Amino acid sequence: MKITVQVKPKKKKAYVKKADVDYYIVSVTEPPIDGRANGAVVKALAHYFRVSPSEIILASGHTAKMKTFLIPDELKDFEVLPKQKDLFT
Repeated sequence: MKITVQVKPKKKKAYVKKADVDYYIVSVTEPPIDGRANGAVVKALAHYFRVSPSEIILASGHTAKMKTFLIPDELKDFEVLPKQKDLFT
């Protein structure tokens, strides 16, 4: 899936917030120096979507606050189904 992310670097608290269907706000504690904030955003998104950081691709906006990421969503559906099944049995 393709998502747009507004990055807020060098903040006191790190978080991922879903603002719209494919729009997220990600706050990270790292400064925007030498790609450190981008790396922190990738790790935060990986944790949020429960995928490996190596599966997340920064498609555009390498030096901008608005970035586009590509995130695999095929495995996400399979992970949710067993949990839903357990709730109904």
